[in-house]
Amino acid sequence: MAKPKVRRIERLERYLVQIIQEPGADENQPFAVNVLLAFLSFVSVVFRAVAGLRALLYRIGAMRRYALGCQVISVGNVTAGGTGKTPVVEIFARELRDAGRKVAILSRGYRKKELPWYRRLASAKQPPPRVVSDGRNVLLTAEMGGDEPYMLASNLPGVCVIVDKDRVKAGRWAVKRFGCDTLILDDGFQYHKLRHSLEVCLVDKTNPVGNGRLLPRGILREPASGMSRADFVFITKSDGDSSEVRALVRDFNPDAEIIECRHAPRHLREVYTRRQLPLSWLKGKTLATLSGIAVPQGFENSLRKLGARVVYCGRYADHHRYAAAEICEALNRAADLGADALLTTEKDAVRFPALEKTPVPVYFLRVDIEILSGADNFRQAVDRIVRARPRGDRSGRRPR
Repeated sequence: MAKPKVRRIERLERYLVQIIQEPGADENQPFAVNVLLAFLSFVSVVFRAVAGLRALLYRIGAMRRYALGCQVISVGNVTAGGTGKTPVVEIFARELRDAGRKVAILSRGYRKKELPWYRRLASAKQPPPRVVSDGRNVLLTAEMGGDEPYMLASNLPGVCVIVDKDRVKAGRWAVKRFGCDTLILDDGFQYHKLRHSLEVCLVDKTNPVGNGRLLPRGILREPASGMSRADFVFITKSDGDSSEVRALVRDFNPDAEIIECRHAPRHLREVYTRRQLPLSWLKGKTLATLSGIAVPQGFENSLRKLGARVVYCGRYADHHRYAAAEICEALNRAADLGADALLTTEKDAVRFPALEKTPVPVYFLRVDIEILSGADNFRQAVDRIVRARPRGDRSGRRPR
């Protein structure tokens, strides 16, 4: 079971995220919360100033941007969390791999397990990047490599996945050690240290810019005008009618190609036995859910839309590292409520500890990207990368 202190911190984190995530959610709050929000507003002003100065220094050349002599595709967003970035990274990597490119995904590996501080201090050398996959084998666990990198490595044979906070170092490793000619920078929209050949920005149709404020008072990592840098904009979680979000994007970027997509459920897979079931199995079933993701409501509602009756929703903070006791608690709750199964997300499933026996089966929902409009634009993006010179443009100028 998670320590009480950890549980309290996670509850506070979820509460604050709920307040800052959506317009109007911060209204009619108690006095103490309003004081906290006022403090967060002050921090947001400082954050805006620092982020703006940093971007300016890179833009004028006062801070160095590195070119690695290959194609670098940045996939990111102007908001924090919840846009569905990992499936978009996966579809780009798969298409480029199938087109003959030698692809590596570079990730920070958020919340991966770090070496103890005393070992880091004792080491005179910088540690090499962590290779989650060399393109042939998955070499690290989700704990050591990070949830999303491990998931990408498992789903993308033939694609290298490398983790390091310094993605210039990781990119050099990919080029020199594995001969990669195409790098996909996961969550790279604000990573200016590495020159980008192509900028892909994701915008969540259900919550494009949150309350319009910067972190930590809102969910923006930079002002929404940052969309102006994008060559391609993916409107994610679309239902096919995104006219308002398109207008928002066009206010900041009249030239970017726009692609609308949704996260489409494909099948169920048993977490421990890997047995696969069709989505039709869900119809009429009673389910419990367990998740530690930024926006759990989307996952839970997708099960309801597929005909399931959800009687219990266990929620933890994003990237929560599960203990066996927490999984057992959720399983016992599901069994007590007469649930047919416990459902989780693929990203959560890689963090589940091994269990020999469960009172109800445990499945994760496999989801991938379905393009609703702009398929030609996506094809254009892939073709542009494939046709580019293998060693890239060392000047760092993006092709237009």
